[in-house]
Amino acid sequence: MSHLITSVDPHSPARRAGIRAGDRLTRIDGTVVIDFIDYQALTARRRLTVEVTRDGAPLAFSVRKDEYAPLGLNFETPMMSGTRLCCNKCLFCFVDQLPHGARDTMRVKDDDWRMSLMMGNYVTLTNVSDRELERIIERHCSPLYISVHCTDPDLRAHVLGTERARRLMGQLKRLSDGGIAFHCQCVLCPGINDGAALDRTIRELAGLDGARSLALVPVGLTGHREGLCALHPYTRDEARQVMRLSDMWRERLLKERGTRFVFPSDEFYLRAEWPIPPDEAYEGYEQIDDGVGLLRLLETEYRQAWEELPEAMRRFAPAGPRLAIACGRSAADFIRQMLSDYPVTGANISVHAIENTWFGPTVTVSGLITGFDLTRQMASVPCDAIMITEVMLRQGDGVFLDDMTLPEASRRLGRPIVPVGRRGEDLLDTILRLREGVK
Repeated sequence: MSHLITSVDPHSPARRAGIRAGDRLTRIDGTVVIDFIDYQALTARRRLTVEVTRDGAPLAFSVRKDEYAPLGLNFETPMMSGTRLCCNKCLFCFVDQLPHGARDTMRVKDDDWRMSLMMGNYVTLTNVSDRELERIIERHCSPLYISVHCTDPDLRAHVLGTERARRLMGQLKRLSDGGIAFHCQCVLCPGINDGAALDRTIRELAGLDGARSLALVPVGLTGHREGLCALHPYTRDEARQVMRLSDMWRERLLKERGTRFVFPSDEFYLRAEWPIPPDEAYEGYEQIDDGVGLLRLLETEYRQAWEELPEAMRRFAPAGPRLAIACGRSAADFIRQMLSDYPVTGANISVHAIENTWFGPTVTVSGLITGFDLTRQMASVPCDAIMITEVMLRQGDGVFLDDMTLPEASRRLGRPIVPVGRRGEDLLDTILRLREGVK
């Protein structure tokens, strides 16, 4: 196994040692380098021997550097290997529910534990061998984010569509015993892995020292499920049953473990029509990327920034530019109430829930709104500017899920569309800026 070195940083330890672009990295201190995880771990030392091949001939270089200082090598891909793909056939797989015409990159089913470590992606561990599990422990790859869904072996094999899913609890115990921490999630399907199955899942996960938290997320269903397993979205009463079980465990585990451990997503609170918990109930928001506490953190950050405004700027006064916020249906009422509770003088703001016609009306999150739905439904809204969350756009290039660009959407509406960062102060800063005049 070798990795092509595409460039060497100027003035880096590798450059000083004589390593060149075009060399192929093979070993560090005699250990074969599998990927970026190995590379990072093995190059953290002060002294190391780097083995490469140059024009087919083996060479070894002695390198001295500060501990944890970068070696200075760059490779063809950031991971130094291909993405590890999913081997499951989950009952609720979102990729299987994509509409015709979705871009090819959305159809890639990855399940790569290395991306779990580096990016917080959830993985199932079904494609992780015992040898690879030991490498995770040896390299101290912690924390990981693991899609559990349920701990009953038979049920998990059914839900994930593979017999490999049965090994989970043994894998988690080995990780826990090896000092690896992990956050878990359960995507819950009504009548399948909730109820008694969820009760068992919480009990067994709470018994592992390495388990830090468990997020509960309702299954996401699009309007494109022809030929797939019969599933339905959570009703209010079904969501409340999940919440009652969750609250029972949260209260018990707070006393026993000092943490609530179980964290239902915002979507469960909204579907159950229960109030979003206060800030302290989220214990640092470690599961926020799974939709746990997004609304509460937004409100907390917005309120804190709002309280720093002069008193004269914290009053309701409808005069000023007409500003609109376009978002998913699930967040609209919460944002509308937040802006009413914390008004900004001279900011005339309306909140508009966008119905998702591309994925289907059961998809209500803001991040999956397309440019087509946004422009069609906001065309008749009288406003001077439209604010959207930046997560509607592909990071780095301002493109919606349907490949409409931000400038094109703005041209169609004849008004500026302003992406807003995820933090509450980002929203307030944007409102204050637009209040002074839309450009």
